[in-house]
Amino acid sequence: MTYTLALMWRNALAFYTRSFALWVVLFGVVAYLWPAPFLALDKHKTLFFSLTMFGIGAVLRVEDFQRILESPVIVLIGSAAQFTIMPLGAFLVARWLKLPDALAVGLILTGSAPGAMASNVMSYIAKADTAYSVSLTTVSTLLCPVLTPGLTYLLTQGTSLNVSFWAMVLDVMIMVVIPLVAGFAVRHYFREKLERIEPIFPALSSTFIIFICSLIIALNRSRLADVTGLVLAAVLLLNVYGLAAGYGVGSLFRLGTKRRRTLTIEIGMQNAGLGATLALKNLTPETALPAALFVFVCILTASALTSLWHRTSA
Repeated sequence: MTYTLALMWRNALAFYTRSFALWVVLFGVVAYLWPAPFLALDKHKTLFFSLTMFGIGAVLRVEDFQRILESPVIVLIGSAAQFTIMPLGAFLVARWLKLPDALAVGLILTGSAPGAMASNVMSYIAKADTAYSVSLTTVSTLLCPVLTPGLTYLLTQGTSLNVSFWAMVLDVMIMVVIPLVAGFAVRHYFREKLERIEPIFPALSSTFIIFICSLIIALNRSRLADVTGLVLAAVLLLNVYGLAAGYGVGSLFRLGTKRRRTLTIEIGMQNAGLGATLALKNLTPETALPAALFVFVCILTASALTSLWHRTSA
């Protein structure tokens, strides 16, 4: 009986995590219709994102870092692509569509974010190289304290918004690095105990990202009717460009099919939850809109690709 309940619990959590896109959409609608409960928790957004990163750190293994040392060249290729293709793409899309400064900065911040942790799950389902995906996400997350604020600062020069490099660096250290290391340390020292409840960590991380996206919808409720079409076009362009460019980089360096799929998903998906939280904390609620919409778009497009690839051999 106990074994059956434990299995049901694990399956329920796995279903909840896999259905991340569904919950993002549903709670986004709820936040638009009834914003008050989400607005009441606005002051806790930094804590929520920190708990997200703690949960991610708690499922990382020493083996994940060993893989990086075993294949440094392909990890370097993927990481370099991550922090060039998407930031520059965001900059060009913002210029081409002549986005208002607040939205342009938000799109560039989204493009400068590291890879999304959800990409690891997507890579697994798509029959891609999951170990490669974990390595790329880990490296980009470790590099983001400097590269995300730095690229955002450089690419937003000339806009009317004041982007503070050092304030963002400090925020990323507090929200990403410290909780990630803490989660990894807890996993390392309490490995046997945590393995019994490991499925809860991805589920908790998904929950907090869902909340952050819903909070942005609630904060921007009055603006959505005016800017959603424009921002949606910009976000969709950036996402499709990232997916195509990721596959192109894999082809250029003659990587195998599995690793091409991994790069497609990894580069096309961004940790937009981090971008949204940084925008809310350092800039304006409107600046966070591109990041919030990017979460919706990249999850849906990646899910469609994943579903297609899952039915084909790699």
